[in-house]
Amino acid sequence: MKWFRFEQEGESRIGVEEAGYRYDVTTQVYTDSLLEVIARGFEMDLDLDVAPRLNDEIRLLAPYIPPRNVICVGKNYADHIKEMDTAGAGKFVLFTKAPSSIVGPFEAIERHADLTQQLDYEGELAIIIGTSGRDLTPENALDHVFGYSIVNDVTARDLQKEHVQFFRGKSLDGFCPFGPVIVTEDSFDPTDVLVETRVNGQLRQSGSTKLMLRDVVTILTEVSRGMTLEAGDIIATGTPAGVGHGMKPPTYLQDGDVVDISIEGIGHLQNHVKAYK
Repeated sequence: MKWFRFEQEGESRIGVEEAGYRYDVTTQVYTDSLLEVIARGFEMDLDLDVAPRLNDEIRLLAPYIPPRNVICVGKNYADHIKEMDTAGAGKFVLFTKAPSSIVGPFEAIERHADLTQQLDYEGELAIIIGTSGRDLTPENALDHVFGYSIVNDVTARDLQKEHVQFFRGKSLDGFCPFGPVIVTEDSFDPTDVLVETRVNGQLRQSGSTKLMLRDVVTILTEVSRGMTLEAGDIIATGTPAGVGHGMKPPTYLQDGDVVDISIEGIGHLQNHVKAYK
């Protein structure tokens, strides 16, 4: 099942997609917050026979704004390490993005031309934590997962270098497109799915999650060592090769560019780059 949040007549509502159809289940979950649905361990059986069916004209929103920073795994694909540099190769690289950087499908990636001339994209599979826990084991790690989604880890490469650590270069407003849906853990296998990124229709990234140096279970066990993961936490799992910074010559995002990230079984996360005056 796929969960999503959408806008109808100026209001946020909750929907699910099943067998190719979308339904409004807001009244059945008694909330317009998908984060609340996740946090309370929602187990109620939905009656889709009585749920209003939605058309394709709905405006999808970011599934939710996480209560704390998005957790990101860096250098998790060997080919991406090679195209960038070898620093940190083999090490477990972690950084975070501010919740204020979240935007939804079809919203703008802010250009921030006054701050960066090296705006880049990174298509990634995202893990959505459903049940809080610490020191997870390989045996129970997936029990704490609500589902999976897509994140675009937008990066200002020059700011990333200027500030030594990654936070500012990763956290400007609009730097974390998220969505369009969350696929529940029981209906998605993250071990071998294709992650692809296109810019203005040109294929830039294409890599299977089977190439990740640390798979989903390993990421969960390592991130949770000594640190409690909380319901609603988002963990981005790293990006395959093909980012703009790794091209020869480097090719960065510009005003008007359209970035489309697709992951098999989840869908497409599309956003455009826009300058704000």
